[in-house]
Amino acid sequence: MSKRQGTGRNANPISEKTAAELDVASSVDRPIRDLDRLHRSLLFAELSMLSYLPDDQAQPVFESVGFSSVVYLEHDGAQAYELGTDADMIVVCRGTEPNEWNDIKADANALTDVAETVGRVHRGFKREVDDIWPDITSALDGETRDVWFCGHSLGGAMATICAGRSEFSDSVTTAVEVHTFGSPRVGTKRYIQHASVPHIRWVNNNDIVTRVPPRWLRYRHTGMRMYLDRNGVHRRLTPALRGRDRWAGFVGGLKQRKFDHFSDHAIAGYVAHIRAAAENQTDLDANPPGILQQFRDRRS
Repeated sequence: MSKRQGTGRNANPISEKTAAELDVASSVDRPIRDLDRLHRSLLFAELSMLSYLPDDQAQPVFESVGFSSVVYLEHDGAQAYELGTDADMIVVCRGTEPNEWNDIKADANALTDVAETVGRVHRGFKREVDDIWPDITSALDGETRDVWFCGHSLGGAMATICAGRSEFSDSVTTAVEVHTFGSPRVGTKRYIQHASVPHIRWVNNNDIVTRVPPRWLRYRHTGMRMYLDRNGVHRRLTPALRGRDRWAGFVGGLKQRKFDHFSDHAIAGYVAHIRAAAENQTDLDANPPGILQQFRDRRS
């Protein structure tokens, strides 16, 4: 499926759609750790997409996916869902759906604060987590089920910080894994190297949000990059080939009067392409590398 279908700059954002307009393929009829990596990613991408719906529409869809408990958290604009089954607890951090440069200025603002561990993190992302963290810790205090974090865009940055906090919290169970989609860079090299929670980080071709704040300000990505090429195909490319693919995607977008640096950020595109990969079982790592190797893959 081409990325150009239904993911353009002028497509209605998820927050303006109804639940009936969204096609959700995932269900949680077994422990999440029993799913292969692509189907886990598909589940978390779809949950990240659903989190943009108004709460009264999102709740019944979460329940239809198989979650017996659905709790909406909101504090001073920071939003998340806690979704539970007998085996798992998922925290879905709600992000943003920018399609214009003005919409991502907050992501590009490179002011940092001291992290809870070492290094420095993006001030705006940290404050979003600070607002909602007390509610998350209350829900996860003494949790014995597997804990997972996920999110798109700003939600991905929040999920990354939350997962890092879980690792060093005395009351919150350490996350099994964090999955992010179109996430900006979160912190400095010292910060991301200190974390060891496995992180699956999806990047859709020219998604501009994945490139801010810039590397020259010492920001770095964490986790295992899962790259979707200009046609939405999951591929592993060298930096040179990835650069060519991004250029081809940019030119192809211009020919269709689209600026794909923005259109590639749409969560609907991530969902469609990951679903295709899961259906075709095109996971490039039949034997995924260990955690240490995953966290060496930090180039955008």
